[in-house]
Amino acid sequence: MPSKKPFVPSEKILKKYADVLVNFALGMGKGIKKGDVVRLSANESAKPLFMAVCNAIVDAGGHVLSHYAPDEENGDMRRNASTGRYFYQNASEKQLKFFPAKYLKGVVDQMDHSLYLLADKDMHLMDGIDPKKMMMRGMAMKPFTDWRHEKEWKGKFTWSIAMYGTPAMAKEAGLSEKEYWNQIIKACFLDYEDPIKRWKEVYAEIEKYKSRLNALTPKIDRLHAVGPDMDLWIRIGEKRNWLAGRGVNMPSFEIFTSPDWRGTEGWIKLNQPLYRYGSKITGIELEFKGGKVVKSKAKTNEKLLKEMIATPGADRLGEYSLTDKRHSRITKFMAETLYDENMGGPYGNTHIALGMSYRDTFRGNVSKLTTKQAEALGFNDSSVHTDVISTTRRTVTAHLKNGKTKVIYKDGEFVL
Repeated sequence: MPSKKPFVPSEKILKKYADVLVNFALGMGKGIKKGDVVRLSANESAKPLFMAVCNAIVDAGGHVLSHYAPDEENGDMRRNASTGRYFYQNASEKQLKFFPAKYLKGVVDQMDHSLYLLADKDMHLMDGIDPKKMMMRGMAMKPFTDWRHEKEWKGKFTWSIAMYGTPAMAKEAGLSEKEYWNQIIKACFLDYEDPIKRWKEVYAEIEKYKSRLNALTPKIDRLHAVGPDMDLWIRIGEKRNWLAGRGVNMPSFEIFTSPDWRGTEGWIKLNQPLYRYGSKITGIELEFKGGKVVKSKAKTNEKLLKEMIATPGADRLGEYSLTDKRHSRITKFMAETLYDENMGGPYGNTHIALGMSYRDTFRGNVSKLTTKQAEALGFNDSSVHTDVISTTRRTVTAHLKNGKTKVIYKDGEFVL
């Protein structure tokens, strides 16, 4: 019996989606310019959107650097189902640490934008793979991330990530393919006649809260996030901004900053599973003391979680984020961080990231911020940046430097 064909959105939806990505998400909400070079990355499952985006880039006068790869599955290796699994199962330490510096430096120098279309054929591709090998590979590839950040901080590079729903992703989330795609369509406002116009309206709303937060931040000493699943203190740190609404990630409704990692104290339980490194980690609990994770556990794949946290810098806070439920149209669990960290729901969303800070939350000219200065301000560095998510009830109170307090977030909404 022939297998059922995957659901494919209409040409109209695909064209709108591509338009949003190329003419809004990239360029920090401004779209690409004529002559810009876009590195477009996707697996074959995302082919319908990949082709629509390629065409949209051409229509905008841009150039495509295609990074198109086969789908991979955790299956019978005799069928050559996955080059990725084969690599981690068979590569030597020298191969794991190989970094194609000349090639990737050329890619960074050439591209003006990067767009990644997330589409998983198999949500458990790397189950059973030694996590030490994956962390080793991540550390080897870190210069590629660093080069992109350096170019981004100079205002010469933008990026975004979007999602193309697959049967495996929908199944993992417990949704039909149409239900899964309905969440994507609603989340990206593709059901609007002019999605970009709607995005600009929503970002104008988010900007109000971001601006109020940024006006208050120099007066804040620490934030205290309290709820049934958390009692967490976060020191904002000096010279910090909150960021939002830049087109980085599509969709994105969050307002976030990278706090001073040294001031993190307390505990948090994450009610949302983490899909990372081709595996699923559930029931994550973290305890911080003196800015570092001192206790961690998980119900499943705890070994992977602990190996990740053992990676240099990954036991520290790199990001703190809040999503207002009034902005997000995501109401279902999607089994992908890109969407789950932006879920609305009854209590909004908070996520923290373990590992690398976003230095562009620096309140100043980030291109002139040296690594030594960033370290002195409590910005963290790591080859890891992993978001872990809670959608349970919380109240976030700002403890001000003058001794007063101000609630900034409650019952899923900013109250600034």
